[in-house]
Parts: sequence; C-alpha cells; structure tokens
Amino acid sequence: DGDVVFMDWHHPWLFFLSTGTMLLSCADAFMTLILLDNGMVEANPVMAAIMSHSTTAFAASKMAMTGVGIMMLVFMAKARFMNRVRTGAILTAFFLFYACLVCYEFVHLMAVL
Repeated sequence: DGDVVFMDWHHPWLFFLSTGTMLLSCADAFMTLILLDNGMVEANPVMAAIMSHSTTAFAASKMAMTGVGIMMLVFMAKARFMNRVRTGAILTAFFLFYACLVCYEFVHLMAVL
C-alpha cells in the first residue's frame, strides 16, 4: 500500500503536534490581546483587519483558520507537498513556529508586566 495517501489512523505524534499547535494558537491569541492592550501593534495585516471588528471575531477566526489548517494537514499527513516534503513535516514546522512565537510574546509580556 505504498500509494495510500489518506488514512483513518494516524501516528500519535500527529496527535501531539495538532493538539500542541492548537493550544499554542490559543496562547498566542490570549497573549496577543494582552500585549495589544499594553501598546503593541498587530503585525499580521489580516488579523489586524479582523481585530478592528471585534476581539471575538479575532479569536473565532484565528481558532477556525488554525483548526481547519491542522485538520487538512493531519488528513493528508502521508501526502507529499511538491513531491518532496511530507505534510506531517509541515505540521511540525507550524508547531515550532507557534512555539517560537509564544516564547517571543512571553518575553514581551514579562517586559510589560
């Protein structure tokens, strides 16, 4: 079954990555709102536009976009992006990105408080 791309069973590592990425995304949203209240500026123009409507819209859209992206990457975990990189590796990259982002925000949060 070397051609099977879609599976209904996934490695536990993907569960860790998907759950961890979602939790880090929640922490990012929470810390972003605190930092914005203390004078920082949202660097992402898409999120800044959504945030101009309401913080509820910001949080809901952030969680929805992150959740849908994670589900698609887990669903296609065995597929290869451009016949080179497994999408599971892309999920690992997103996890590492969010971990670095949360650490960056934590450092700034400690400086503000």
